[in-house]
Amino acid sequence: TGESLDHKAPLLKSCHFLESAALPVVNLFDRHATKVQATLGWEQEYFVVDEALFYARPDLVLSGRTLLGHAPAKGQQLDDHYFGAIPERVYDFMLDFEREAHKLGIPVRTRHNEVAPSQFELAPMFEEVNVAVDHNQLIMDVLERVGKRHKLAVLMHEKPFQGVNGSGKHNNWSMSTDTGKNLLSPGKTPKNNLMFLTFFVNVIKAVNEYSDLLRASIASASNDHRLGANEAPPAIISVFIGSHLSAVLKEVAKRVDKGKYDEAKNATLKLDIHNKIPDVLLDNTDRNRTSPFAFTGNKFEVRAVGSTANCAWPMTVLNTIMANQLVEFKKEVDKLMKEGEKKEGAILRVIRRYINSSKNILFEGDNYSDEWAKEAEKRGLSNVKTTAYALDFLSAKKAKDVFVKNSIFSEVELEARSEIFYEAYTLKLQIEARTLGEMALNEILPVAITYQNQLIKNAQGLKELGLKKESYQSQLNLIERISNHINVIESDVTAMIEERKKANKVEHASHKAKAYCDQVKPYFDSIRYHCDKLELIIDDKLWPLPKYRELLFLK
Repeated sequence: TGESLDHKAPLLKSCHFLESAALPVVNLFDRHATKVQATLGWEQEYFVVDEALFYARPDLVLSGRTLLGHAPAKGQQLDDHYFGAIPERVYDFMLDFEREAHKLGIPVRTRHNEVAPSQFELAPMFEEVNVAVDHNQLIMDVLERVGKRHKLAVLMHEKPFQGVNGSGKHNNWSMSTDTGKNLLSPGKTPKNNLMFLTFFVNVIKAVNEYSDLLRASIASASNDHRLGANEAPPAIISVFIGSHLSAVLKEVAKRVDKGKYDEAKNATLKLDIHNKIPDVLLDNTDRNRTSPFAFTGNKFEVRAVGSTANCAWPMTVLNTIMANQLVEFKKEVDKLMKEGEKKEGAILRVIRRYINSSKNILFEGDNYSDEWAKEAEKRGLSNVKTTAYALDFLSAKKAKDVFVKNSIFSEVELEARSEIFYEAYTLKLQIEARTLGEMALNEILPVAITYQNQLIKNAQGLKELGLKKESYQSQLNLIERISNHINVIESDVTAMIEERKKANKVEHASHKAKAYCDQVKPYFDSIRYHCDKLELIIDDKLWPLPKYRELLFLK
């Protein structure tokens, strides 16, 4: 049929669209440039656990995350793992993996411990976005294959362990020309800074216009555990640019007045951005690690992408909305120039309007805070925390217009992907629900009942010895607590199964996904809570599953 069924074809179309849209804008400043390409530097986070312990956990094997498990006494609260010494066993695995990566031409450059215990990260050199996506897909496969050689299981899931940081895949995105210019890097002359400002502000404008599409591009059942949870980023899409560039944008918006641009009058502006961003700040830009979309000196970091994701999908969206925005920008500048405005004046006038119309998407504060959620609502920013509802943005007219109009997707291709994403979400929750139910009924409850019977026999023995009830009251209390947990678990699993049966009868993919999200998934937390309480009570020798303290502290 000629319809694209993969991630590759739409990515390549978006790259071509971005080049065709960006090059005429670049030529306003640099007539020698003949090519513009998007660049990507991804960061891959992952966990490593002992392979034998991995296979002893049905939830890890089947769903990629621990559906049960009480937090250990020591987690990440001491901040002693981040950038600490790499365990020798993991170090040997990393060296082996890096050799394999280099054989494939993947320029891996960094390795280090991440925040959570047994969590690590790697990153390559920046590459053209299409090549970078291919290399990331290969890397995820190579990590798992090499891990097996070392009797290690590599976990790519965004949240394999509750209570510690999950894993992301920060996508560091920029654009460069064949004349060697990074379009998102501040220059040393007013002319170069005007080019930087043009592309910088257009990115902000694009995200402001299509933030919902970006939210949909990073949506998945596994990434829902990160977004708005214990670590960056929240489900609210906002842009962080730092205090220095915020001041620059305010100055530009303030200094370019109504009427035609007067070069003499505005000569003092000079766009002296470089002096406002000293070299020492280019790599940090007072970084806000809670922001889902942050400027970090010479690139934008899309921090919301999940560790299991294929980078092609969010990059396709980002390329498309940026290209679409640049097309609109060029039209507006050309119109002003035809009306007699000088080139610099026309550019600055449009930039000023974009700055003022995109203020709502800019946020410098703590994205985790309740105050930001309230403020974001006032600004009209969406806060969709679950994939089942975030995917609805793909069906909106705005999404169809930008993709279909620019020949990235046909309407059929877009609808097909939307339905597939809904189905993937549903099936993952279905697998988790079945796995959790089986583990609770077949592994946890039998052990709980066995231990409870031991306590009952012991209490009966003490009673037969003629001891006062007060002397074994604590055991009776323990028996009652175990009984309460058993009853709730059995009741909740039964109810969850019934809700799952109802959800399975729903035909429409979107409605079925929402049924699983709203009716089935809420039981996960309750069942887990009571199973985890039993883990603290039951004899360690009887507990059937490897515990967090065994999984997370690999030596």
